[in-house]
Order: sequence, then C-alpha cells, then structure tokens
Amino acid sequence: MAFNVFSEEVILENDAVLLRPLNINDFEHLLQFSENEPEIWQYSLVRVAGSENLNRYISQALDAKAALKEYSFIVFDKKQKKYAGSTRFYDIQLSNASLQLGYTWYGKDFRGTGLNKHCKFLMLDFAFNKLNIERVEFREDNNNEKSIAAMKIIGCTAEAVLRSSWPTPDGGRRDTIVLSILRAEWISDLREQLKKKFD
Repeated sequence: MAFNVFSEEVILENDAVLLRPLNINDFEHLLQFSENEPEIWQYSLVRVAGSENLNRYISQALDAKAALKEYSFIVFDKKQKKYAGSTRFYDIQLSNASLQLGYTWYGKDFRGTGLNKHCKFLMLDFAFNKLNIERVEFREDNNNEKSIAAMKIIGCTAEAVLRSSWPTPDGGRRDTIVLSILRAEWISDLREQLKKKFD
C-alpha cells in the first residue's frame, strides 16, 4: 500500500535544506518576504504581499491540507541557517497516482543558490518512491521564463500551453504552460542527473 501524504507529518531534508509542514506559527518566519519582496509573486495567481495576504495564504494552505487536497512546506536553508520560502504538493490524486508540485517561492537571497534543486529533488523523490506517484505535474505562467527554465533544468518536459487559462489578480488572463516528470523517467536517469547538479 502506498504511503499516504496526509497520514503523518512529512519532513524532507538533506545537507542543504529542510522542508517541514507549514503551520500557523510560520507567519513570523515568512513575514519579512511578504512585507519587503512583493516582486516574488509577480507571476503568481495568489498574491502574498503584505501581512494580511500572508495570513490568508497560510490559513488557506492549512485548510486545503485539512481537506486532504494539498500539503504545504516551509523551506529552511541549512547553509544560510534561515527560512527561505515555501512550496507544496497540490491537486493530490492518490487514486490516479498523480499530483502537482508548485506554489514555490523563495526570497531573493535564496534564488540562484542551488536551493531549488535540493527542494525539488527531495519532493520528487518522496512523490515517486514513497507515494508511488506516476506523474508529477508543474504549471506556470508562460511569461515566467526564469521559472520555466528552472523546471527544465531539473528534467521537466514541456507538454502544452493552455491559452487564457486563468484570471490574474490584476484583472487579466494568463497562458499557462504545463510540464511534467514521469516516474519511469525519474527512476531511469533523471534522479541521478539532478543529484549531479547539486553545488
């Protein structure tokens, strides 16, 4: 029987990073980003800038976890010994052996440091080896070139662009690119390829 992500607390870590379940007290760890780095959410469908938005963001993440729909983590950078941001599993469909990985964001001091590769490695390894997931999907604003490039670096395959798929907070609509990694790809070579990219 596959491990159920909701059945117990999930902690993922290696020498570089610790991912633990997001909780209500993490407001204080993430507030500095919410108040000082609004550009983090430029391409996001959810804006977390400002303390009120951050409080709502955490509450909604915890509600989604309670409803057995999502599982959110706070990210701790072991090298800098600081909290770096957040990420999550969502649209979790254990019966279909699929889920999405996203809602990922980091403060400016943690981007381009290799931290994201470590986070994605831990989450993908958990999804494929513990949850027995067959497909991990990623979705991103098609204009977010840096994020799309980062996904391709870890081995994602671009599948399609969903035109005008989601309303944006500023009243427009965005095109969404869909990418994925399959369990067979992860096991055959992507896992080892990503490990080799660690700093």
